[in-house]
Amino acid sequence: MKTKVIRFYQNGGPEVLQLEEDEVISPPQDQELLLEQKAIGINYVETYYRSGLYPTPLPSKLGTEAAGVVLEVGKDVRHLKPGDRVAYAQGPLGSYSQFRTLPARYAVKIPEGIGFDEAAGGLLKGLTVQYLFRQTYPLHSGQTLLFHAAAGGVGLIACQWARHLGVRLIGTVSTEAKAALAKNEGAWETINYKTENTVRRVLELTQGQKVPVVYDSVGKATWQTSLDCLQERGLLVSFGNTSGAVTGVDLGILAQKGSLYLTRPTLATYLNTPEKLQNAARELFELMEKKIIQVHIGRRFPLTEARAAHEYMQSGASSGSTILLP
Repeated sequence: MKTKVIRFYQNGGPEVLQLEEDEVISPPQDQELLLEQKAIGINYVETYYRSGLYPTPLPSKLGTEAAGVVLEVGKDVRHLKPGDRVAYAQGPLGSYSQFRTLPARYAVKIPEGIGFDEAAGGLLKGLTVQYLFRQTYPLHSGQTLLFHAAAGGVGLIACQWARHLGVRLIGTVSTEAKAALAKNEGAWETINYKTENTVRRVLELTQGQKVPVVYDSVGKATWQTSLDCLQERGLLVSFGNTSGAVTGVDLGILAQKGSLYLTRPTLATYLNTPEKLQNAARELFELMEKKIIQVHIGRRFPLTEARAAHEYMQSGASSGSTILLP
């Protein structure tokens, strides 16, 4: 069996992505699955691998999220069988492909009411919001928080989950259209960071109290702003670098701004056992089945147009989830 796959041989922009054809290893190893993929999730972290910000041996495949159908299982796989609809959001790079093998511990069953597109476009983003809101800083009703990039794929799920929890989410956005989208999905208020002063607006919205927690996936461009929006002993949750990595940090600034806390969490550490992964996915899927959380697919691209998909994702024009179709 052959499969189309995306690979890159050097670090750089979207132009380094190449479409190739590989042989699929079959049968899978003892603890693996062989999958026919139906939809592939694209996430900003993949630009870090492609650019070299997150080093990976070259040549390298790309992608860690997809949904599809199990074709074969290894002899030690007990929780899944051929024909099962599954999704995954972790594991070895290589989801940008038609068929692939995958360690079975990363796969979760998709409930019948959830489509492949939804699962592929929402699992990683939804699990990210789960560990951010339910574990990194457990939120409760009545709290106010600041969430950067509220109209992105993670941000829109965060808006919905915050509304479900009774939390007032202030979301930063870059356009009025994105502001309207975030408000529609559950943001309490939005701030257009291109036309408004984020710190000043947070002070106004909180009657000078600021917020106890800021969720920041932007990185370099918002680092200082995020710190300035925190209450004394507040927590900055830095979980991405879309504007570049935060470097050369003077820890003394945390003392100067009110004995602040800082964490750089990852899904891999929070969901580091099959049990934790299954529990988090179960909570997410239950909310999706009830339509409390809906995954918005902004654009769909054929797998053969992975370069164009990356260009779109980095253009600043994207909203919601972007997926590849094998």
